[in-house]
Amino acid sequence: MDGTDEADDSSAGWSTWDLLRIGALGLLVLLLVNAFVVRPFSVPSRSMEGALQPGDRLLVNQLAYVFGGEIERGDVVVFDGTGSFLPYADETPPVRRFLSAAGLNPGDGSVYVKRVVGVGGDRVTCCGTDGRLRVNGVPLDESAYLYAGDAPSTVRFDVVVPVGKLWLMGDHRSASRDSRDHLGEPGGGFVPESKVIGRADWIVLPVGRWTSLDRPTSFAQVEGTGGHGGAR
Repeated sequence: MDGTDEADDSSAGWSTWDLLRIGALGLLVLLLVNAFVVRPFSVPSRSMEGALQPGDRLLVNQLAYVFGGEIERGDVVVFDGTGSFLPYADETPPVRRFLSAAGLNPGDGSVYVKRVVGVGGDRVTCCGTDGRLRVNGVPLDESAYLYAGDAPSTVRFDVVVPVGKLWLMGDHRSASRDSRDHLGEPGGGFVPESKVIGRADWIVLPVGRWTSLDRPTSFAQVEGTGGHGGAR
């Protein structure tokens, strides 16, 4: 028997059932990765311009804060706004949460992307006589990410972030509904760390915008002034 016959016999050994099992296993692995490791997210609005554009496709690292990693100032995070940005919304049932995480449910508009400005224990104020936002009294240089032409905030505030919660703001401040807009609502605009789905680490689509989302170096100015945020 020549080599051609042996190749034909080998290919004939793959039954339809074998191919279905391989396909099902691949789908299961993909769903598990999507649900627990890296989750795709499509930016829905202009609130994070110019770091992010509407329609940008992100890869969200869901393990970034699992093994002892802390959420830090400057991180861009994707989170469930139920109970904070949506203070009166009912909690999403567990099955729907899993389907959404696995990419099998389109979602109900409760998931947001914003930048972490304050972590538990931080005092965040805006704005001083110089018009700058301050964290623990340190004025932030926001030129690396603040949308061109925007003021740090047109809303004055002076808050202390409770332990285990976050103060989140969009980079396009004049187009962002963020922690500032919920000061008078239940939760005070603070988002529980437990509601963070993961850290947005990469823009992967469109191809021309493929880049990593690194933490701005300006947040290192605040290191050691309070809260738990440090430098990566």
